[in-house]
Amino acid sequence: MVILVLNCGSSSIKYQVLDVQEQSQTLLAKGLVERIGLAEGDLTHKPQGKDKFELHCPIPDHTTGIRLVLDALTHPEHGVIKSLDELKAAGHRVAHGGEFFTDSCLVDDEVKAKIESLYSIAPLHNPANLEGILSMEKVLPGIKQVAVFDTSFHHTIPAINHLYAIPYEYYEKYRVRKYGFHGTSHKYVARVGAEMFGLDFENSKIVTCHIGNGASVTAIKNGKSFDTSMGFSPLDGLVMGTRAGSMDVSAATYIAEKEGMSYKELDNMLNKKSGVQGLSGVSSDFRDLSNISSDMRDIDAAYDEGNERAIIARDMYCNRIKKFVGEYAAEMGGVDLVIFTGGVGENSPEVREYVLSNMEFMGIEFDAVRNRGKRGTDYEITAEGSKVKAAVICTDEELVIAKDTFRLVGAN
Repeated sequence: MVILVLNCGSSSIKYQVLDVQEQSQTLLAKGLVERIGLAEGDLTHKPQGKDKFELHCPIPDHTTGIRLVLDALTHPEHGVIKSLDELKAAGHRVAHGGEFFTDSCLVDDEVKAKIESLYSIAPLHNPANLEGILSMEKVLPGIKQVAVFDTSFHHTIPAINHLYAIPYEYYEKYRVRKYGFHGTSHKYVARVGAEMFGLDFENSKIVTCHIGNGASVTAIKNGKSFDTSMGFSPLDGLVMGTRAGSMDVSAATYIAEKEGMSYKELDNMLNKKSGVQGLSGVSSDFRDLSNISSDMRDIDAAYDEGNERAIIARDMYCNRIKKFVGEYAAEMGGVDLVIFTGGVGENSPEVREYVLSNMEFMGIEFDAVRNRGKRGTDYEITAEGSKVKAAVICTDEELVIAKDTFRLVGAN
């Protein structure tokens, strides 16, 4: 079954096309549509076994972007299918499912209405995710579509971990609680890690660290999410590229009062101007403060030059991860495996070394040589005989979405 996987952002569309069977999956193509709504948009299409194709033209909306993707997929030179009749389903990443969705599901009018009802909780993600679904309906009416939610894996988190210690009426009235995110990635790498080390996934204690510009740590106990660092929104938990992470709410409201900030201005500051970007104040040339960077590669370069603020920012970024690893091991009564994934988790040996150094008391024997493994592969980073294992595992959220789509479409 040929499946199109879509991850729609406010001005972008990431996509993959896979041929999914019961026991195998083959990537046919992947690509990215960027700068939707601007004067000039970009399509980068990478078919397997063929040359990369690029297109630069105005892309006013997601519907136009998806049409360009479908044109690329069926093009006689750089296409991977002969006609759109071969495309049997579309799977969509949807950031927030609230308390409605505990699993992936086929899209219908009720599902679309529920995704839209969560706009106030996920204003940056759900509108774009739904736009992708609606655009597919316009371009290929009648195609079966599946929504795969970032939050669904975390529905097993017990009340002691998902409720906030505020008046209970706010949960009853507004469903204010921890939802967690990156669930598709956490679930995928935990299963791969359990298989890699011969663990029984349903009888194990695993801590997964999805570390990138957005980042979260999850405690997975006996195959189920038990706790996670992101909360009601993706702002909570770790220090991230531009997000502040956990902090005293009173400090935030104090700043807002002193600066005369509106709620939206405060929210923007905490989500888009904080984290390592706000702490470090460095850019790609380390001094141009008009273009401050949240890219960990720029932070690393400034760190290596001895930039004091960059050192504080990166060490805080790493130390927060370390805290959550220890906290979740304590919550679960131990840990069998710690996993690093995501753009930084997979590609920064420095971050992994900071997090796992001096953790022998937990049974983690870190191996600095193994930690320099080959990028793009899965490998162990603990020493032979380490009681608790640690590994780098490449996440593949698109594969999970494709397999869920195959499971649900194939059953209908």
